[in-house]
Amino acid sequence: MLPGDLNEREKIARIIRVDHAGEYGAKRIYAGQMAVLGNKPVGEVIRHMAEQEDRHLAAFNELVAERQIRPTALLPLWHVAGFALGAATALMGEKAAMACTVAVEEVIDRHYEAQEKLLGENEEDLRKKIAKFRAEENEHKKTGLEHGAEDAPGYELLKAGIKSATSLAIWLSERV
Repeated sequence: MLPGDLNEREKIARIIRVDHAGEYGAKRIYAGQMAVLGNKPVGEVIRHMAEQEDRHLAAFNELVAERQIRPTALLPLWHVAGFALGAATALMGEKAAMACTVAVEEVIDRHYEAQEKLLGENEEDLRKKIAKFRAEENEHKKTGLEHGAEDAPGYELLKAGIKSATSLAIWLSERV
């Protein structure tokens, strides 16, 4: 182990901390989208994805408590930023809201995949939970594509910006 390397407990704490933050952020994104689009036909689609994110967050809330892991200090920021992102993309239209979902889920897929590879036999339950959540996040991406995400105005630019912001949020939440 080199100076600055994380020990096993620190690695697991970082994984749980960032995943907790990410699921919290996802819940807030969908809350923002529901505030704008909840009464539209697409509201049911968003509501379904939000309910899955609620279950993911509940699982990470339990892990944070069970393992006595400090959540990220940035939760108040993600509370506001997540809602703002969800509401802003929803105000741009249903397709932009779906583009937001696609962008976030592309980053989360890579993020969860890396965690699955990192987790060893001692953390089989956590690895399986992450794999299950990853599959559901990929369903969200597919749903977004099926609902016209790629037809959103400025799709590539919007997607790139959201992916960059999501990657930054992950990096910060692991560390702060």
